[in-house]
Amino acid sequence: MPAQIDIKEVHWLLDIVQCLDVGVIVLDRSYRIEVWNSFMENHSGLGSDAVQGRCLFELFGEIDEPWLRRKVESVVQLGTRAFSLWEQRPYLLHFKSYRPITGQADFMYQNITILPLAAALGEVEHVCLMLYDMTDAAMHKLGHQAP
Repeated sequence: MPAQIDIKEVHWLLDIVQCLDVGVIVLDRSYRIEVWNSFMENHSGLGSDAVQGRCLFELFGEIDEPWLRRKVESVVQLGTRAFSLWEQRPYLLHFKSYRPITGQADFMYQNITILPLAAALGEVEHVCLMLYDMTDAAMHKLGHQAP
């Protein structure tokens, strides 16, 4: 029998997700957005109310849809997480670099983790995309240090 979740614990978890300095997006199997944390709001300019229930691909045309669908399908089928590093693909979502004066990047370099989210019976019904800002590391590796 699954452990009962205290409503206070849910609030704590939601607070943590909102405060992470990592983008968190939860998608259903139709790629509709169910969770959009404050990192995503701050960098996309879109509030969670504006994206809730909308298809990720409709909102962000820059996404390589066939590539992301293949990655997500492998996560769903295997039930294991998948990764994409900025060296392989510079970004999933084209966000501006948030340090335009001191930084040399025109956009935010991103690492991505895709996590399967299983329902109570074990079937993966949602996936979580986590976006990590890797711009500083990318600029260092590419030799574009800010003065």
